[in-house]
Amino acid sequence: MSFETQQSRNGLAAGPDPLHFSPRLPDFIAVGPQRTGTTWLHEVLKGHVGLPQDVKETQYFKWHYDQGRDWYSAHFVSSRNDLPVGEICPVYFNSRIALNRIAADLPHCKIICSLREPVERSYSHYKMLRAFAGLRGFEESLNTLPDLIDCSRYPIHLRVWFDAFGEDNVLVVLYDDLEADPQFYIDRICEFIGAQRFDVSATRAGGQRVYPSPPAPRSRILGIAANKLFFWLKAHRCYSLLNAWNDSPLWNLCFAGGEAYGRMNPATENYLRSLFRPDIDELERLIGRDLSTWKK
Repeated sequence: MSFETQQSRNGLAAGPDPLHFSPRLPDFIAVGPQRTGTTWLHEVLKGHVGLPQDVKETQYFKWHYDQGRDWYSAHFVSSRNDLPVGEICPVYFNSRIALNRIAADLPHCKIICSLREPVERSYSHYKMLRAFAGLRGFEESLNTLPDLIDCSRYPIHLRVWFDAFGEDNVLVVLYDDLEADPQFYIDRICEFIGAQRFDVSATRAGGQRVYPSPPAPRSRILGIAANKLFFWLKAHRCYSLLNAWNDSPLWNLCFAGGEAYGRMNPATENYLRSLFRPDIDELERLIGRDLSTWKK
């Protein structure tokens, strides 16, 4: 059954029912990049906007586009008509393929970009991916996984989102603001997407630390194998199995259990700070924010 046929059968033409549930597509998408507080945002927005059912990231516009529009809209079948609908999916930020597909299918969609000090973000991204992608050391991974650096080249990607959707339809928020004042942070986002404001401290995730990096995996081979199973289950919308796995000791067996991460090598840190310094200067001009704390 097509999306349009479902709308007709659900009686939408007879007038909107604010509590009616029907397949919809996003009014907004938070595109990341990764390790910038997107999991926290998803958790605090639950119940205040329509989100994909049983999963945080469908990753439709990057990896599952061939599943089709009905597959995607089915994720929002439980979204109320009186709430804005959206998705928090940080793998889209530096993906031109995802951007072009979103612009073609959802040209009026509002876009949220969340940015974090780039060196810190890159190292946190590595720690997350080491378990899932079987990475080795940070320095080696910088050479073999371009996303670790590319996702932190903010001005390059922001300009493309601005060009595709217009600056008025792209909100840039900073991880610094999230850590300093979560209520201010979420109020800006609610105003932008047209959601009612709410007390963030009253939400289950509102008073919690932004999602921390896991320890290193106990087994590189086990992590790679588990990651393949993870993506297969997601592609087939086996979300109940994924959620049960995520809440069980089996998750840590596959993706954690190794040594804690130490501080980044000072030479590597100095190299990255030098690399990202021109980007930070350009970002200041682009968004009109003082980012001097990122330069220290």
